[in-house]
Amino acid sequence: MSDEIVNKIKEAVSKVKDPHMGVSIVEMGIVQSIENDGETTKILIKPTNPGCMSVAKMAADAKAQAESVEDAGNVEIIVEGHAMADSINEMINKK
Repeated sequence: MSDEIVNKIKEAVSKVKDPHMGVSIVEMGIVQSIENDGETTKILIKPTNPGCMSVAKMAADAKAQAESVEDAGNVEIIVEGHAMADSINEMINKK
């Protein structure tokens, strides 16, 4: 895993803000981890509220930002701790 790529992805994903708080989802701790193995980037997102209505948009925006980074590879978003996590993950990661 390249720390340089992970840092670039983290910087890109930091542009996504929680729509209710207006603060970066990285700064808020909603982004739990970012991993890159050279081919795939996995981003773990855990909303502050298990019923958060905005998590799907934040996840989609995070994916788009991560995909804009050269060498990010295939980007997979994993939402945990949300009532609809399975459905959101399926929707966000459709190929």
